[in-house]
Amino acid sequence: MSDLKIAAAYIRVSTDDQEEYSPDSQIRIIREYAKKNGYLIPDDYVFQDDGISAATARKRPAFTRMIAMAKEKEKPFDAILVLMFSRFCRNREESVLYKGLLRKQGISVISVKEPAIDGPFGTLIESIIEWFDEYYLINLSSEVKRGMTEKFLRGEAMGTAPFGYRIDSANKTYIVDVDRADIVRRVFHRYADGAGFREIAAELNAIGVTTRRGNPPDNRFVEYMLRNPVYIGKIRWTPDHKTKYSRVHVDDGVQLVAGKHPPIIDQALWDAVQQRMDQRKASYGRYQRQDDVANWMLKGLVRCSSCGSTLILAGLKTNSPFLQCHKYAKGSCAVSHCLSQRKAEAALMSALSDAVANLDFTMTPHRTSAPRQTVDYARLIEQEQRKLSRCKDAYQSGIDTLEEYRENKSRITENIRRLQEQEANTSVDPLDFDKTAYAEKVSGVLSFIQSDATPDAKNKALRTIIDHIVYDKANHRLAIYFYI
Repeated sequence: MSDLKIAAAYIRVSTDDQEEYSPDSQIRIIREYAKKNGYLIPDDYVFQDDGISAATARKRPAFTRMIAMAKEKEKPFDAILVLMFSRFCRNREESVLYKGLLRKQGISVISVKEPAIDGPFGTLIESIIEWFDEYYLINLSSEVKRGMTEKFLRGEAMGTAPFGYRIDSANKTYIVDVDRADIVRRVFHRYADGAGFREIAAELNAIGVTTRRGNPPDNRFVEYMLRNPVYIGKIRWTPDHKTKYSRVHVDDGVQLVAGKHPPIIDQALWDAVQQRMDQRKASYGRYQRQDDVANWMLKGLVRCSSCGSTLILAGLKTNSPFLQCHKYAKGSCAVSHCLSQRKAEAALMSALSDAVANLDFTMTPHRTSAPRQTVDYARLIEQEQRKLSRCKDAYQSGIDTLEEYRENKSRITENIRRLQEQEANTSVDPLDFDKTAYAEKVSGVLSFIQSDATPDAKNKALRTIIDHIVYDKANHRLAIYFYI
């Protein structure tokens, strides 16, 4: 037992059709090899990616977790066992990168079905295998694209059936789903008659319509339907890259051909809808929200009393910005929670003043009181710190981009801050704390948000005392939930 070495197993399948190399068969063969060759594979060290190509590591979450774990100072395993090298990587460049990285940690990558030969000749054979794996991927991509091109030119079904159709596998085309086709016609007629995306989405929700994935329809669902030429009997395809189909015109590499399927919408109705959408886009496009919009004081704090969704800021390029339920704006919440930004901020400051004067604070229990013996905060914080370290390693090793690293770092750092905050308050009873001292803190925050500080700074100050705010439009009331 002293010679027993710890190993990890990496399992990957590209499609559900690969029965020969299913996850169960791969792990069975790998465990048999491990047993014969003195390796122990703990269950925690079995990493599996299903239905994912090996073209790049960035899209394989289990693979990236395995590599990040391997980068720890105390290496957790001595080897990574794979069924074949193609399961590890099909990209020659990435294969060299990750194997080199693992080699520095003293971890080897072993192919169970392609046993290596010691010495330079063995390295050469492994390189040839890697080259053939990459060539297979490149050739497969070309063959898939060629097959898709042929399907497109024949007007056959491309991918899953859009709303209103089903796939006839025998004829490789779309057939009309009678019940849902009526809904498609209703959507087109409603829009042509003057209804908007949100209004139509709300109507669909009211009658129980769901998307193909079972989600409630929203603005984007309606817009995509109205822009999809499949409903006038055409097939649309972008062979070179993904395109946002926000316009009907054939540009940005989008191609159109006549399909083999029957249309649901006639050309006249289609043209009327497209004309109205183009006119509205030209008229109101300047009011659309921009990605670089500045922060605002109540950002992320106010919630809808009906659905619990966060209220967002709208009307940013007008003289009267207002808050609105995020889901209502998308058509999936039935109750409008429109509130002027100016009135919302004034109401908040008034409510904070009253709370300080009356020492009346509605606390959020889960943020103020938790039995210390039931939560091991030190362990949870340590886990988050390890995640932070792995994120850094993943970035330095080229697994994550700089943007991904920044996003992960920000999220994990916030988790650590909240855990430390909760740990400090686990012994506080929400009904038994120094309200006078707390009122002084709230008063300090109130003074700060009344100053000339930036909206972002005010938002951060409010977050030190407020967990969330619920806006009840029916009763014209903002309910503030504090935390210590």
